[in-house]
Amino acid sequence: MKKFVVILGLIILTVCGVFVLKNFAVKDSNEVVFWTLQMSDFSDYMNGVISDFEKENPNIKIKWIDVPFSEGEKRTLASVLSDNPPDLINLNPDFSATLAQKGALYEIPEENAEQYNQAIINSLKYNGKLYSLPWYATSAVTIYNKDLIDKAGVKIPKTYEEIAEAAPTIKTKTRAYVFLPNITENDTMLKILNKYGVNSPEGVNSEKSVYVFDMFKTLYAKNLIPKESITQTHREALEKYMSENIVLFQAGANFLNMIKENAPSTYSHTDVAPQIVGELGQNDFSLMNFVVPERAKNKDEAIKFALFLTNDKNQLELAKLTNVIAVNKDTLNNEFYTKYSAKDLMAKARVISAKQLNKVEPVLKSSRNQKDVNNLINSAVQNILLNKGETKQILNKLSKDWANILK
Repeated sequence: MKKFVVILGLIILTVCGVFVLKNFAVKDSNEVVFWTLQMSDFSDYMNGVISDFEKENPNIKIKWIDVPFSEGEKRTLASVLSDNPPDLINLNPDFSATLAQKGALYEIPEENAEQYNQAIINSLKYNGKLYSLPWYATSAVTIYNKDLIDKAGVKIPKTYEEIAEAAPTIKTKTRAYVFLPNITENDTMLKILNKYGVNSPEGVNSEKSVYVFDMFKTLYAKNLIPKESITQTHREALEKYMSENIVLFQAGANFLNMIKENAPSTYSHTDVAPQIVGELGQNDFSLMNFVVPERAKNKDEAIKFALFLTNDKNQLELAKLTNVIAVNKDTLNNEFYTKYSAKDLMAKARVISAKQLNKVEPVLKSSRNQKDVNNLINSAVQNILLNKGETKQILNKLSKDWANILK
């Protein structure tokens, strides 16, 4: 009898052990570890989407981890080089491209991109291959003081040439500067150059490039843009706009709330227009995206969740909670992005921003050592505006230094 009980116990333990191990294996292989950047303020939305996804996909569990923005790149780099990285990570395209260059990302089959704005998908490709999926975008608009524009008797500029043309009249009649271009902040100048088809070391010393640099050099020399233009950022531009020292500046729609809260008088005569363009007429935009590490254990499940996060319904809900622009093409056709009341400035800015996503090509793409490239260009900007040499000579050196960085 004792022998029978022992044998029965061993059988039960074996069966239970197999059951437990099987359950652990299922949980491990189907638990998608998902990292976001600074999304904790929208935890109700995120948890709601996760809950909906898990109900539709009972065999997949989502483990959401929100990472501070300042730690995102460092923690991601460490994780993708490990044997146990997250399955889905929220990043920016520049760092995603860096990881793709290192072979650290999974190539996403392009049939997964059908629900998105095609121009945005094209912007995410690296060497013709897709290594990320978009989540949401922003596209700056021109925020301007309509009273000062009327006082100057000019039309709101649409191009950099029109800015240069209107600047003297605006300065004379309003005592305000047309704008503060913050052209040494990050890749601002490179984005401007891209609007003229200049985006490589081979083209940065071309006649077109000389023309663009000299346009800003003339504005600076004639005191038609603030002297701080070569050192200050968009934050200082915002301050100058709110104090009515500049007539316009380019920023996301979220800056309208800051103006409304901190400078209600200025806000009362503020309006918005499309962003300033160059010769090619395309618009700048910023993007947040998803990547799947090459070593991720649940690639298919991760992509399935990313597609769910960015479906029409979830994109529209996120858009209504924030000031971001959807990347799902069906969401972009929703009246939320196509109609606005004349009294609703935020809605007007949102509609303009969304429409701008239809004209973003050729897109400025990041390259290896992008921060070093930006520093080289920004140094050249300062040297040219401060008249430390002939523009062509400075750009010849920039071309050589840029090419060397990419070798």
